Amino acid sequence: MLKDKKIRLIIKGILVFLIFHYGVYFQLIPIKLFNIDYTNVSKKMLVLLSAFSSICMAFIFYFIYRKDLKKEFKIFKKNILNNLDIGLKYWTVGLIIMMASNLFLTFVLKSGGANNENAVQEMLKGLPWLMIIIAGFIAPFNEEIVFRKTLKDIFKNKWVFAALSFLLFGGAHVIEDAHNIIDLLYIIPYGALGGAFALAYHDTDTIFTSLSLHMMHNLVLSLMSVFLL
Repeated sequence: MLKDKKIRLIIKGILVFLIFHYGVYFQLIPIKLFNIDYTNVSKKMLVLLSAFSSICMAFIFYFIYRKDLKKEFKIFKKNILNNLDIGLKYWTVGLIIMMASNLFLTFVLKSGGANNENAVQEMLKGLPWLMIIIAGFIAPFNEEIVFRKTLKDIFKNKWVFAALSFLLFGGAHVIEDAHNIIDLLYIIPYGALGGAFALAYHDTDTIFTSLSLHMMHNLVLSLMSVFLL
């Protein structure tokens, strides 16, 4: 029975990763319906298409994990202050590592910044408020399901779970846009937060701890980008 359950969790996890990886193709639905010329679209249209695919994924992920999410929300709500306190401590450590590694990459290795982050900044110029909603709420939900929920279900060891979350979360933000070794090193700052969120999830046993911190982090950065940069 335990072996069968493990196999089901692995299959479910692989399915979720595939949906996340190929989720961009949900954009083909509005593109085909409205005859959108994807070779010549504005920044605003890119944001709208990205929002559509992100929302599609969120609905699918919620449907797949709805029972677990309801259970874990009860756990989170029952001891919310302690859960957030644990999460904040891990997030602070992850943030320090992220900032230190970013400073090293920028000023010592003279990198031009993470390509993924540069792309997000460009999209923020298209429809800022919609991008704030995507980056602050929808993207964290999808990423917590993919890089925390699926991995925690399969890998019970705390440090194996955190290490895999570090590598996969960091890699997902970097590898596709990486052009050289320095670009790949941005796995460290992204992965630092991924590992921190994983540890927060493990220690509180509710994804809503890591999800809350993830949303807060992204919201603050998005709002700073819109109003200060």
